[in-house]
Amino acid sequence: MNELYREEVEDFYTSDLKKPPVEKVNVWPCTGGSSSISGVSFSCPRVFVCLSFLCQIGNLLGHPQCLDYGPPFQPPFHLEFCTAYENFGCCDQERDNSIAAKYWEIMDYIDSQGQKLCGAYIKDILCQECSPYAAHLYDAENPQTPLRNLPGLCFDYCSEFHFNCRSAISLLTSDKHIQECCETNRTRFCNLLNLHDKDYCFPNVLKNTALNRNLGSVAEGRKGCLQLCLKEVANGLRNPVLMVHANDHTHRMFVAEQVGVIWVYLPDGSRLEEPFLDIKTIVLATPWIGDERGFLGMAFHPKYKYNGKFYIYYSYMDKKQAEKIRISELKVSASDVNKADPHSERNLLELEEPAANHNGGQLLFGVDGYMYLFTGDGGKAGDPFGKFGNAQNKSTLLGKVLRIDVDGKSPDGKPYRIPPDNPFVSDAKARPEVYAYGVRNMWRCAIDRGDPVTRKGRGRLFCGDVGQNRFEEIDIIMKGGNYGWRAKEGFECYDRKLCRNSSLDDVLPIFAYGRNVGKSVTGGYVYRGCESPNLNGLYIFGDFMNGRLMALQEDEKTNRWKKQDICIGKTKACAFPGMISSYSKFIISFAEDEAGELYFMSTSYPSAYAPHGSLYKFVDPARRAPPGKCKYKPVPVKTKSKRIPFAPRSKTILELLNEASTTQPPAKSSSSTGVTQAVSSKKAKKTSTTKKKASAVKPASAGRKTQKNKAEAKNHKPKQKVKVRKVSKTTPAPSLAKKNSRLTRTEKLPRRKKQ
Repeated sequence: MNELYREEVEDFYTSDLKKPPVEKVNVWPCTGGSSSISGVSFSCPRVFVCLSFLCQIGNLLGHPQCLDYGPPFQPPFHLEFCTAYENFGCCDQERDNSIAAKYWEIMDYIDSQGQKLCGAYIKDILCQECSPYAAHLYDAENPQTPLRNLPGLCFDYCSEFHFNCRSAISLLTSDKHIQECCETNRTRFCNLLNLHDKDYCFPNVLKNTALNRNLGSVAEGRKGCLQLCLKEVANGLRNPVLMVHANDHTHRMFVAEQVGVIWVYLPDGSRLEEPFLDIKTIVLATPWIGDERGFLGMAFHPKYKYNGKFYIYYSYMDKKQAEKIRISELKVSASDVNKADPHSERNLLELEEPAANHNGGQLLFGVDGYMYLFTGDGGKAGDPFGKFGNAQNKSTLLGKVLRIDVDGKSPDGKPYRIPPDNPFVSDAKARPEVYAYGVRNMWRCAIDRGDPVTRKGRGRLFCGDVGQNRFEEIDIIMKGGNYGWRAKEGFECYDRKLCRNSSLDDVLPIFAYGRNVGKSVTGGYVYRGCESPNLNGLYIFGDFMNGRLMALQEDEKTNRWKKQDICIGKTKACAFPGMISSYSKFIISFAEDEAGELYFMSTSYPSAYAPHGSLYKFVDPARRAPPGKCKYKPVPVKTKSKRIPFAPRSKTILELLNEASTTQPPAKSSSSTGVTQAVSSKKAKKTSTTKKKASAVKPASAGRKTQKNKAEAKNHKPKQKVKVRKVSKTTPAPSLAKKNSRLTRTEKLPRRKKQ
């Protein structure tokens, strides 16, 4: 796999607008004990506790996030009511219509003069649900904390609203504490609604260029790295070397361990108790740290859904104790779609390995329907085999990219056909299987699905080729291409004599990096999924030895690739449910699921028998696809084996934040909005369980909505007060449900040993 294994390892959401009470709201004086902070008296303990927790983590978390705990998005169509957020925010057309309906419900209880005075204020307040910073405005960033009934308003704006429209407060919230305490006391009301983070309160949040300049783009960390988030998907794996899908619309994931066991993971995250395939008694693998032998590759036939065929690539030892690579075909069991038939194995190709390392291991099918195989150069250092090495010798299959047609047999008896357009079929000195040559030890290759709209890039074959002493490289494989090894390593000469005599048309890497960046490349994928639109077209890969994640972005004008580091965002960027902030260091492989979402596998202890491997999914915290766009319905499969639910081991960021909030002592704040006070996890849990998911509100009729949109008032500084008409009935709406995060434990990564 990677020979440096041994060398270095040892070495307040609006509670869906409540209709107004039966009668005009009475203004009662505040009752109960009061708390004094910075000279401001608060007599609303429940609201104050909510505010205190907001003050504690507000500065830490304030970042784009919606009330459903997801990143904002770009609506597929323009919004007719909350037009300020039609380019980027948290509302789609359905939600926009719902908010418009609430607005007109309120307007029904306000006379015409009051509508003119307060309509713009009420619209602004309601539309904060659509703000990219909605979660911060309503204190929804942590799903286990209470939600605010009203969004955070800047003090001056709030004062204007209270002066002109204080009677409308009862129409915007049914919170008795706010109604009783604050309808007559402007200072108290606005202190409750004020945010500790002055930049994030409305309308300041709209004016802050630092917050809005790159809104929706992949956020960059302090050192310029792209901040992404991770979700733990699986754990307890023994050196997970690959994850593939069958492209059969079941959205199952097949994860293979180096020892020779393949597990089935279902769309709900559970794993089947019995493996899809278990050939560990055949596979040559050892517990030695850094042993590159084992189960290395797997690919499903493009027509697997109909013929049930798949292919595997593994190390084994024959009867004469010779170490070999075997590529073979198997079929799924006729009685269980989640089990392979081990007796159906048909050997396609066997290669003798002169050394234990550089075994290659990738199998995949191109868009042409042919199988591509990637072999190592035979091992040892410097490809010392023969005059030019195995990689430059087209008469051997080592150090090559091979292409075969598995749907037939050759006239000479081989259990596969040679594609007629293979580049060296007419070269008597070359093996007809050879598609490209001059590769050292390509570890993880992938086919680009192409841009989801234009299909540009479709079929490109990306590979990471592990270097010798100085450079790691990323290549795009071309038919008949010579990738230089052992004459070249990266962009430079390795064997100077051979390099001087080599051809000038060798295919150069699209990117190469030296030892100051990493020591063993792990090839990745071009992201073509749906959930994270920002990542489209990024080639994401990593380095096995130092756990570094990187991305390449193509400049279409120059055809050059620019590299950026990827860092996993910490608390501010990734404070979403289920997100984690760390991963196991040794990056073994990358993968994509049937929907095109991107994953990687890594371990904290790179031994084939150590169950410390995990599977992680990439998530972009800056922007997501519009709700509903990425939904799919997996074809159900019958399962005969017991399902084992996923049990996360890494603590999520929100769990860590909640732990911190229960252990930190109260701290005084210089702000007049309240003190920094921790809320106990018990109280947070109790509060969260009392909240229910907001029920959908039927949108107003299109005609009425359009007509009244045109009549909206825009003056924010009227001098008259709103009059609220009496109403006869009320139907309070439930508030948003809270999701509970599981408490888990985190594994510590071992310190890397140096030889």
